[in-house]
Amino acid sequence: MIADGDLVAVHVFSRRNQADRGNAVVDIFRLEKGKIVEHWDVAQSIPEKSANDNTMF
Repeated sequence: MIADGDLVAVHVFSRRNQADRGNAVVDIFRLEKGKIVEHWDVAQSIPEKSANDNTMF
């Protein structure tokens, strides 16, 4: 999780069950007066084999 001014971003690992490879998800929120006023997200399935040595997590 990271915050900068009125923006907060959260990077999470999500899966439905133990057999699911899961998804990498990023949620971005914009706040006003302590309340969420905008929300964006992006999700990507975690591949079985990575194209490089870097992992998503």
